[in-house]
Amino acid sequence: MQAKSIKGKSPEEIQSALEECIGENFKPTLAIAFISVKQNRKAICKILQNKNIDVFGATSCGEFIDGNQSEGEAGILLLDLSRDYYTILLEETSGSGLENAASQIAREAKRTFKNPTFLLTCTGVNGNAEYFDGVSLVKFLVKELGDESIFFGGMAGDDWTFKGSYIFTNDKESGDGIAALVFDGDKISLNGMAIHGWKPLGLARTFTKSNGTRVYTIDDKPAVEMYLKYLGVSNKTWEEKFDMFKEVSIHYPFIGTREDGESIILSPMSIDADEGALVMDTEVKEGSVFYFTTPPDFEISEEIISEAATLKNEKEMQPDALVIFSCAGRPPVLGPLTTRENDGLAELWQVPMAGFYTYGEFGRTKNGKQHFHSGVCCWVAVKEIDN
Repeated sequence: MQAKSIKGKSPEEIQSALEECIGENFKPTLAIAFISVKQNRKAICKILQNKNIDVFGATSCGEFIDGNQSEGEAGILLLDLSRDYYTILLEETSGSGLENAASQIAREAKRTFKNPTFLLTCTGVNGNAEYFDGVSLVKFLVKELGDESIFFGGMAGDDWTFKGSYIFTNDKESGDGIAALVFDGDKISLNGMAIHGWKPLGLARTFTKSNGTRVYTIDDKPAVEMYLKYLGVSNKTWEEKFDMFKEVSIHYPFIGTREDGESIILSPMSIDADEGALVMDTEVKEGSVFYFTTPPDFEISEEIISEAATLKNEKEMQPDALVIFSCAGRPPVLGPLTTRENDGLAELWQVPMAGFYTYGEFGRTKNGKQHFHSGVCCWVAVKEIDN
């Protein structure tokens, strides 16, 4: 497999970049495209289609390729790969429901390939400002495909507008659906990791009273009061000073523990003043344990690259391409360190790369479990298996 990455601020720039890279020795069949909602994605898809290139894509909250990070543009990974080794599936969830759509994706993947692996994307937020249920999507896919199933991906973004994100192929688009780039796992290997890098602070804490996404008490004390005290903010001034999500919680999330013992990033999205509750980004079980986190620093990015290097050495991998799905909350928190993070991964693998900032991530953790994530950097190395 050969790979090249291109970028552009307009369909015309994508057209020019595409013409420059296509030649006698490189004739791509597949494009993994991450495109801002500000761009004319249909025009870009048409340009790719005119070159007989299949498209698997999502709208972004910032996009990047090796050596370049942008907002409001397009980043595309081009692959010269046999069409016998992949297929692209897209299912709507608005009509049939999430479980049925996920089952359709999984069953068609199994019908097509004996050992399917895939890259996954879905609409992060639909036109009604409703968030996609990534936790249930993973549960339904694992139910159909088994615990050993391999898939990585991210939820489409819309440049922080929360008005509607999209997934798309050459001729299909959905504002409320799931798309999968399914590979023949006997021909194409996917190896990767979802990792957050945040460090725990102080003693373990317990969610002593919660209901769904709302947390009322921590260690039997008012949860809002506990969180604001941790932030050093008085209860009277928090509403005046902060955009809870963009300015606070993505910088200072919690590190929780999943049922299988692995860590999970939990972000307080807002405060329900009427109920006196923290509103979290995912359901929190009463009695579960968590930690506050230390202020973000360069060690977060360093851990991402270090763990990738360890896996590379253990598996002695040399992939053909790299795809990164990174949480949209990482740039506001880490600033220039996100560029260091993405470029560091590209430099480590020394292959063409493309990625985007997402509204949620899918991938295996360090210990190999398949989960939906928030706040992580999820990278996946793609390699054609030598016969």
